[in-house]
Amino acid sequence: MVGFCKATVNHRKRSIWFLLAFSLVVTPASARLLEVGPSRTLTGPAAAARVAKDGDHIVFDPGTYTECAIWPVSRLTIEARQPPAGMKQTVMTQTVVKGPPCANRALFVFLGNDITVRGLIFQGAKDYWHTGAGILMEGANLTVENSQFLDGENGILAGGPETSVVRVKGSLFRGNGSCEGACAHALYAGARIARLEVLGCEFTDTHVGHDIKSRAHMTIVRDTRIEDGPTGTSSYLIELPDGGNGEILNNVMRKGIHSDNKDTAISIGTEDTRNDTRELVIRGNQFTSDLPEPVRFVHNLTQTPARLTDNTFVGSVLPLDGPGTVTSTAAVGQ
Repeated sequence: MVGFCKATVNHRKRSIWFLLAFSLVVTPASARLLEVGPSRTLTGPAAAARVAKDGDHIVFDPGTYTECAIWPVSRLTIEARQPPAGMKQTVMTQTVVKGPPCANRALFVFLGNDITVRGLIFQGAKDYWHTGAGILMEGANLTVENSQFLDGENGILAGGPETSVVRVKGSLFRGNGSCEGACAHALYAGARIARLEVLGCEFTDTHVGHDIKSRAHMTIVRDTRIEDGPTGTSSYLIELPDGGNGEILNNVMRKGIHSDNKDTAISIGTEDTRNDTRELVIRGNQFTSDLPEPVRFVHNLTQTPARLTDNTFVGSVLPLDGPGTVTSTAAVGQ
């Protein structure tokens, strides 16, 4: 069972800053629109990152970009150009970032604050240490919307200060995860940031690591689908290893027959309880276990009672192990 993944986020910052020594010096300026594409002056992410200034709006034309980028500035909006109104999103209109990660860490490394990413696909992020990420956030405050993280090690790896908020909305995480080195997860808030929000996302086919691992002081997972699928081997579907406040609401979760962790779906306080934990609310979720042995839906190792309400279980499921209450719960046979 993979339950004690200790991968850190302050990974080899020296190599990142060494690469930045070759970047252009940027100074604050008014927001500009930078257009990136094979037929434009800025042909790829690295070129855009070298000239970007605080507050810039960067739009990528459709295509596959086989290079990474380190972004040293703040208040960036980085998005894929959307197809014209009425045109469906197809392979020809997608914006894909792939290739070797920068500094052996990530396809996009953000060192500044207040970053927004929309509509990009990050594919195949893998590095020497087997913890490569689609996005590595070292600064404060990251918003990711309508993006995809496919077949990498870490999908998103978020560090940053304790004031940071990471919000991920409407995004797909498929085929991520690894424990060849330090364990990598589909989405990992690896620092004790203020808050992680996962809203309306989908996680599937995660390998060995967890779907969501969060050291944040507050973790919110809402209206999200988290499923192993026929080939997924994930460990925990959600882990709050250091405790912390949690709201897990209205999600659909399913532990598959090949799960690497056949014991628990959601674990709280697995490694320690250094985060202050005042409230744990798990409400309105549907959890299915395909495993023949009983599975704990929530394993609460903190001293704060978890409140489980209006959850539905399919299969052999123990709703709660540890302090807390279970009310208005329905069990449905498979």
